[in-house]
Amino acid sequence: MRKLSYPKKTVLITIFSGLTLLFFSFRDDLFQISKNLDIFSSIYKELNMSYVDEVNPAHIIKTGIDAMLDNLDPYTEFVPEADVEDYKMKYVSTQYGGIGAGVFYRNGKVYISDVFEGFPAQKAAIKAGDEIISIDGVILKGKNSEQVSLLLKGPRETALKINIGRDGKTIEKNIFRAEISQPNVSYYGIMDNNVGYIKLDKFLENAGQEVKTALIELKKSNPTGIVLDLRYNGGGILQEAVKIVNLFVAKDVEVVLQKGRNKEKTINYKTYLQPIDAQIPLVILVNGRSASASEIVAGSLQDLDRAVIIGQQSFGKGLVQQTFNLPYNSLVKITVAKYYTPSGRCIQALDYAHRAEDGMVNKFSDSLKTEFKTKNGRSVYDGSGIYPDIFVERYQYHQITQALLSKYLLFDFANDFVNKNPQIAPAKDFNLTDANYANLITFLGNKDYSYQTETEALLQNLLKQAEKEKTYPKIKTELETLKAKVASIKKEDLTQFKPEIKRVLESEIVQRYYYEKGKSQQAFQYDKELKEAVKLFNNLVNYSSILKGESNFKVIGKPGKMLVQED
Repeated sequence: MRKLSYPKKTVLITIFSGLTLLFFSFRDDLFQISKNLDIFSSIYKELNMSYVDEVNPAHIIKTGIDAMLDNLDPYTEFVPEADVEDYKMKYVSTQYGGIGAGVFYRNGKVYISDVFEGFPAQKAAIKAGDEIISIDGVILKGKNSEQVSLLLKGPRETALKINIGRDGKTIEKNIFRAEISQPNVSYYGIMDNNVGYIKLDKFLENAGQEVKTALIELKKSNPTGIVLDLRYNGGGILQEAVKIVNLFVAKDVEVVLQKGRNKEKTINYKTYLQPIDAQIPLVILVNGRSASASEIVAGSLQDLDRAVIIGQQSFGKGLVQQTFNLPYNSLVKITVAKYYTPSGRCIQALDYAHRAEDGMVNKFSDSLKTEFKTKNGRSVYDGSGIYPDIFVERYQYHQITQALLSKYLLFDFANDFVNKNPQIAPAKDFNLTDANYANLITFLGNKDYSYQTETEALLQNLLKQAEKEKTYPKIKTELETLKAKVASIKKEDLTQFKPEIKRVLESEIVQRYYYEKGKSQQAFQYDKELKEAVKLFNNLVNYSSILKGESNFKVIGKPGKMLVQED
């Protein structure tokens, strides 16, 4: 075969032409940037000099920046100097100076929602349900969450005086702030069936080390398997996710590829240490609020056929952010890349690059989803989160339970219960008795927990449509009879949905006595996803067959509408 050749002069002309186009393109970009910055600064100057009313220059700029970033994605954001410390606490560090308590707002007042074990609020005998009336003489009524947070937080060992309201009395508490360190791992332990369990809430500083410590401690009991619970974990630091995968996977294995438009942002993250245990059976629990770093861990371990994923389809955040310092101690967090799991898939669910005309963001359509293969040849898909290997339908609370929660009535009853019961059974054994539930019904007797069922909503829509079509007079009797029947059935909801109301109330009560750890232990008895994990560890043949793609579990339907059945 004859080789094609070109004169050197032709090659030089081609290269020169390419460089010339690149130069002019670069120069045009610089001109556009300079032009638009000049226009922006001129408008800013004229507004300050000429607008009819006095303007706040900082507010105008912040509004302009926010509007510019809103056109991109919700993770790209500007952080002014005043918000930098809160930003670092939310996205980087698990430590801050405070009293160790959560708060919520009700009828314009601030209340304690829960207290953290071992911190100043608990040591000062502050309880869930206490109203915070004032902090250092500043009345809180009417204050927003940011203002209350600023009053509660501060340097460690600094004093603050809190007036709280309880049972119609005002109590003064003198407290010294402490360094509040909220762990990434909120609970770990061995369950009754000798399964090790680790609950990871976030991926902030030290998350990898905390999971490692928990794993080493659990292995002392020779567990039949490990459950890593990533449900409701919204993510955090990517490198911490890599460290956690490395605990279960051999050295020098690709965990995630970060790929950006800027080549400097394209990084291949691999495991770099020997694992703690590359063989122990492993299950990862996920749900619709498992996102970002959670999806890196779940997706990587799924692609490497190292773990079985149980739960619901995850959130679908396949974007990577990086923080850049700006003048005057401000920051900007920018989405710099997408990440890809070892099979090559990106699990980003929303297509921010192609918005609709009205600005709405759509999910990637099923037709655009691509099939990828795991290490053992199992099929996985991109474009919409992590699909579990074993799907467990999400439990949806009935409207009556949601109403009791949203109106804080279960919260109030739990506080009343604690006042009357100085101690209860150990967390994992605690259950409300029928007598306790009868007390709840009595407690709710004069309370407003009105709610609309789905049936009532459908009836209401039917009535409106009948009136619109002028058929209501003909079917009025039937509709009124049906409406009365639904109302009669609704009165039985407290009895019909007793099991789920009890479940939620038990969690509220246990948290008052045993804090977050006790709450986790008590919830095990109701946890369907956890029960599926235990069932799998009791049948390691099935566990292995799932990872090999030879299991009896079948995925029915298109990705995103998964059902699982066992032959």
